Amino acid sequence: MDLSTILNSKKIKLGFFFAAFSMFFVVKAFASQDSSGQQNAENGKQEAFNPTPAILEHIGDSHYWHLWNETSIPLPIILFTDQGLETFSSIRFNRGRDAYEGKYHTYKLVEDKIKVVDKSGNVDKATSKKIYDFSVTKNVIALWVACLLLMVIFFSVAATYKKTVGKAPKGFQSLMEPVIVFVRDEIARPNIGYKYQRYMPLLLTIFFFIWINNMLGLIPAGANTTGNVLVTFVLATIVLIAVNVSANKYYWKHIFFPDVPLWLYPIMIPVELIGIISRPFALMIRLYANISAGHIIVLSLISLIFIFKSFLVAPVSIAFVLFMYVLELLVAFLQAFIFTMLTALFIGTAVEEHHH
Repeated sequence: MDLSTILNSKKIKLGFFFAAFSMFFVVKAFASQDSSGQQNAENGKQEAFNPTPAILEHIGDSHYWHLWNETSIPLPIILFTDQGLETFSSIRFNRGRDAYEGKYHTYKLVEDKIKVVDKSGNVDKATSKKIYDFSVTKNVIALWVACLLLMVIFFSVAATYKKTVGKAPKGFQSLMEPVIVFVRDEIARPNIGYKYQRYMPLLLTIFFFIWINNMLGLIPAGANTTGNVLVTFVLATIVLIAVNVSANKYYWKHIFFPDVPLWLYPIMIPVELIGIISRPFALMIRLYANISAGHIIVLSLISLIFIFKSFLVAPVSIAFVLFMYVLELLVAFLQAFIFTMLTALFIGTAVEEHHH
């Protein structure tokens, strides 16, 4: 296939269209950030564009689902207070500008955190009430969407397999089968061994869950779920439980009775116990840092247009952003692969039989 055929292919055209569509939404969002709050009322001079609030808004969680400019979808607020349960819509906050007088207290969004305030809208730390926020945030909605997609994918593929036993895969099944076989042959079998089938549901769920969330985070106005350390913390905790529950006696013997001289036990045992926690901790930080870093780099490159306010910077910035955006598509798959492979490796070391 020559270069002209590749460039004229529908997949390449669709990729460029998606990237251009994404850039339109991102630039539009930053343009709204640049035009709001830029005029100094005292001296009439235009203030320098500060990209930090816009970047943090895009990569962080929120009680709104921001679309463009001032357009956003309000999400439900669920609070457990010292006086009882209180629910209302985040539209009451007017994107953090107003305080809302609820049934029990007056609330306000302070740096996207709900605080109890006085009648003037100020946080009184001395008399501030303790509240527990169980609101349905942007990341929660995105996780529900990812779980729904995950169930639709696996249930549809499983139903197709039942109908086409002994036949060649077709439709969506033919797209998913190579990925499932890849996880089985390149991740599960080499790292776990002959017991791999027991852990295939876990590994497939982790792989597709991370991959789907990474891809959804690249959609304009999408949520950065895998760039949230709490999400990666839960994933790492699942791996920690799976590894240690599956561990055999040889795994625990290696930790508490290692094959070293007795005088080294006070050193080796704490090191091994720390290793139990440090391995899933490394998984948590790796996924969180890589996904967040990619989003921050793309948004920072876009910010250069509004910082320098020059037409000469815009083409260079957009070119680098398009390159990074395509690279992020690879990173989305790569991070899912690395997380799943290390999970399989940790399980494999826990279930490995003793060799003399």
